Amino acid sequence: MGNILWLASYPKSGNTWLRAFLVTYMTDAQEPVDINKMSALTTGDSIARWFTEIDPRPATEFSQADLARLRPQAHARIAECTADSALVKTHNALVQVAGVPMITRAVTAGVIYLVRNPLDVVLSYADHLGQKVDDVIALLAEHGFESPATDKNVPEHHSDWSSHVASWTEVTHPALHIARYEDMVSEPLATFGAIVGFLGLPPDQDRLSRAIEFSSFKVLRDLEDQTGFVERTPVQKNFFRAGKSGGWRKQLSAAQVRRVIEVHREQMERFDYVPKGY
Repeated sequence: MGNILWLASYPKSGNTWLRAFLVTYMTDAQEPVDINKMSALTTGDSIARWFTEIDPRPATEFSQADLARLRPQAHARIAECTADSALVKTHNALVQVAGVPMITRAVTAGVIYLVRNPLDVVLSYADHLGQKVDDVIALLAEHGFESPATDKNVPEHHSDWSSHVASWTEVTHPALHIARYEDMVSEPLATFGAIVGFLGLPPDQDRLSRAIEFSSFKVLRDLEDQTGFVERTPVQKNFFRAGKSGGWRKQLSAAQVRRVIEVHREQMERFDYVPKGY
């Protein structure tokens, strides 16, 4: 067994929020942490340097076969960087690409998987990408979708939303913990407390409450307004938007809601995301 704890999710499902909470709780911070320094305790598996330290070509020149060859080595380098658990964000689906798993089992200790109602995901993702909601609805349905390579990141294999969710959650395992974004919003003490318990961290109600408060969207948004945030895209006004659930009810048309449900009904039903009447 390895030491990587994967913080896995489809994009815009609460991964950054979870990382802010974990950094705050694990360091027992007495004030909100610097959101631009979370990388001191967490990293991401798509960061190009994990690959270019092995093969010095620009990340944009790697073929799918190159990435498949390099990925297990990159994951091993991440695992070797600490003797403790390595908290690693991933937006990759739990699948094989070019014959190689996107997640290397040999270095894996466990997984926290975050799932969010795709009706809200499309709104948040559209803001993040600066695209029309209808285009992002189509993106969530695109099987095998990969994000483009950049100088800073290798492609991520998201696939479609349903395939992503199913790949991580359909097989239960003691080393897998699933949390719904909506429960993080409505029942933070119970939901984040369960995450703390899964990780085997010291249970402390005062510490838990403080970490939830310091990683709340209001606090994170205030910090972003003060210092900016490295993960904000050029098209976004703010990375941290509302931190709520159910915004789709006012912002999506009935036709848009039906389009999402027609494609993703099976997984949406598993997580109680299909609204009455649909």
